Amino acid sequence: MTLQQLRYLIAVAEYGSINKAAACLYASQSNLSTAIKDLERELGITIFTRNNRGVALTNDGAELVSYARQVLEQVEMIEDRYSPAQQSHARLAISTQHYAFSLQAFMEVADRFAGDEYDFILRETTTAQIISDVSTFRSDAGVLYLDNFNERVLTKALEDAHLSFTPLFSARTHVFLSEKHPLANRDVLRLEDLEGFPRYSFEQGPSASLYFAEEPLSYLPHPKNIRITDRGTLTNLLTNHSGYTLSTGVLSEEMHSGIASIPLEDEITMTVGYVMHTQRKPSELLRAYLGVLENVIRENPSVQSQ
Repeated sequence: MTLQQLRYLIAVAEYGSINKAAACLYASQSNLSTAIKDLERELGITIFTRNNRGVALTNDGAELVSYARQVLEQVEMIEDRYSPAQQSHARLAISTQHYAFSLQAFMEVADRFAGDEYDFILRETTTAQIISDVSTFRSDAGVLYLDNFNERVLTKALEDAHLSFTPLFSARTHVFLSEKHPLANRDVLRLEDLEGFPRYSFEQGPSASLYFAEEPLSYLPHPKNIRITDRGTLTNLLTNHSGYTLSTGVLSEEMHSGIASIPLEDEITMTVGYVMHTQRKPSELLRAYLGVLENVIRENPSVQSQ
């Protein structure tokens, strides 16, 4: 199997015709046909079925195309990263759960950077994707949390992905809700106080698991659930509606106006930290990011630095 075969495969799948794909690639029809036949023979599957309008993917073919796209995307990333034109570019990529302090540290590093050319990437994403991004070197580091419930499963997932976890801080679990909420004047809240209100949480996609949730106590059943993927949406919901979410108690700047943070009575501690591949040596930019991240956390009174 070659990269050229995979490129031919994707082109034929996209155009639905070997003739059209060959014309667009400036290749001969026979070369594309041979490449597809060789792949089918090597893998022992039928990739396309023929019809009057061209070709159509089989189920096996559709699955193969999805894998082929991933392979070529990784190849393109390698080519982009190590091309001579990119050698002078500074690069920093961070994958994180939806924490405002991750963004604040990221932007402080970007604002301080004195170079003329750089490529900075911040991915607020699912827990599974963070592990995948860092394990495949797509991101330099990831930010997530552990607690007594998810620690065993996540630690095993990190070990399997050759990742190490370094604690940044621990925080008692807090309830975020609107300052206009009926419970906003409480000093402490219990879980039973929250039963009648919607629970907001970040959707974890196809790899969803109670152990991969961003919110503690996600394993407890709740009658009203609203799942989202965007931190801005969460802020809007908390500010203007009657639901709540559970988090570290660290409010971002946009949350300071209109959102209350109240400790949860249950003594549940969240330990937030960063993950890195065990074979990665941190770049100067990554070290700068982690240093700024620690400073941002240290300046917040709601957390206990490690």
